[in-house]
Amino acid sequence: MINDTLFLMLIVGLIITAALLLLFIWGAKTGQFDDSNKMVDGLLFDSVEDLNDAIEKEKKLKEAKELKSKNKNSEEIKKA
Repeated sequence: MINDTLFLMLIVGLIITAALLLLFIWGAKTGQFDDSNKMVDGLLFDSVEDLNDAIEKEKKLKEAKELKSKNKNSEEIKKA
């Protein structure tokens, strides 16, 4: 009786562990944990307006990087 219960608990524990591991891997692959600046921005900025300003600043930086890479690619094409 006790051996059957321990065996059942072991099987259930392994199933739950495997499910949680698969959920974690899925979350990591789909980018669920990619927002590393959220907590930092939350500490630095107090109001909603400050957070929106930070988001706009981040968008402008991304756009500038994309524009720079496009210009670099077009220069490489012209040289070729």
